[in-house]
Order: sequence, then structure tokens, then C-alpha cells
Amino acid sequence: MYEEVLNAMIEAALHAEKVIKEIYNKPFDVEIKKDDSPVTAADKLADALIRKEIHAKFPSFAFLTEESKDTLERLNNDYVIIVDPVDGTKEFVNHHDDFTTNIALAYKHEIVVGLVNVPMKDVMYYAIKGQGSYRKKKGESPERLHVSDRVGTDLRVLKSRSFFNEKEAALIEKHKDHFSAVLEMGAATKFCAIAEGSAELQYRIGGNTKEWDVAPGDLIVTEAGGIMVKPTDLLPYKYNREDVYNRDGYILANKKENILL
Repeated sequence: MYEEVLNAMIEAALHAEKVIKEIYNKPFDVEIKKDDSPVTAADKLADALIRKEIHAKFPSFAFLTEESKDTLERLNNDYVIIVDPVDGTKEFVNHHDDFTTNIALAYKHEIVVGLVNVPMKDVMYYAIKGQGSYRKKKGESPERLHVSDRVGTDLRVLKSRSFFNEKEAALIEKHKDHFSAVLEMGAATKFCAIAEGSAELQYRIGGNTKEWDVAPGDLIVTEAGGIMVKPTDLLPYKYNREDVYNRDGYILANKKENILL
């Protein structure tokens, strides 16, 4: 079944990509939501399209998406589709090309299918639990991903372009002797970079991300051999929670030894 779900996600993401690109390439309005985050027509239209297409194929699944009203009825459903139609709306608004579309399936609070599409770069990342992670560039065959083997030194650490804070900066400074580069990236592309072996570590200290920001990336990283854990207890997250905020932040790493806390 999970292959069918992944195929539905891929199709929906590519249809959403067309809508997103159309809006991105012409003037658009930006609204500010109650939580002070920006939203555009691309977020809203892509969200509605993805929900409609996946619901048509899997009508029994519940949904948790950034741009639709959340009802806690989803907590009673074993299968929940988690969607961020435009992860990195600030990147979208500022015309940085590394915003993404995130789609995941949680089964009994575990992510079992995950997809991150990068519309402006014509590349998609995806994983099915137990079957590895893959990168699919437009017009090319899928490539299986593996995290890098670097441990302890010569590490490339990532920081968010739009949400980098003092605690994260302090951790990078504290461990600077381990790092050969500090790379700035947007949205869920940071998960993809670690999964494909082009970076080793990211600290996200703070609770301002939500399930849809991390759900597919979590699986893509872990299926490539890496880890995503909470900095408080080094345990993984569960999904389809009543509180959708990732209150403890998270750490991405290619190897547990590189967490450095």
C-alpha cells in the first residue's frame, strides 16, 4: 500500500508545483496569519490541491495540514497525511529557491512515507519506512541516498536562513573546531542535504517548528542512515500529536557521535 501512497504524493506534489511556480513567477500578495507567519495564494491553493487529490485516492485517511483547520478527530485515525504545501514561505516571498513542499503519512504516530519536493530546483526526495531514501531529479532515474561517513572533524553544519537563533549560534561557536563549513539553507532542504551526504549536522533549538515542517524530512534522513532527535533527551518525535509544535526543537545528524552536546 505504501508504494501507492507515495505515488499519490508524487503526483499531487507535481500538480502543486505547477500552481506554486505560476504564482512565484508573477506579483503576489502576502498575508500575515495570527501567528505572525506569512501566507500566500501558493500556500492555500497547493494545500487544497494536495488534500483533494490524496483524499480522492485514500478517503479513510485523516489530514493535518498547515493551511486547513485542524480537528482533533485525526487523533482517532491510525493513518494521517501531514502536509506543508510551501515550507519556507519566507523563502518563497523573498524569491529564494529552496522552499519545499512537504508531504508525509503517519501510521500509529510513526512516519512511514515521506516526500520533500523542491519546486524551483526540479528535484524531489522521498522515502518509505524500511526501504531507503531516494533523490529524483527531473528527467533522471532515482538515486538511493546515504548520509556521509564524516565523524568528529571536517563536519559541515547547517543553519536556517530565516530562523537562526542565539542558542544555535552559541552551539556552533562552542564546537567550531569540529566544523569545516557553516552552510545556510532554507526550509526542509536541510534534511535533504544531510540525507544525501552534503552536510552532517543541524541544531534547531526552540519550539517554533511544527509537525509538517519536519515529518517527511525525519524519515528521509533516518532511512538514509542518519538521525533526528530532540536535544532534551536524544529521543525521536512521535507524530499526529494533539500539540503539533516541536516544543523541544531537534537535532539532525549523519551519526549520533556528531551531536556534540
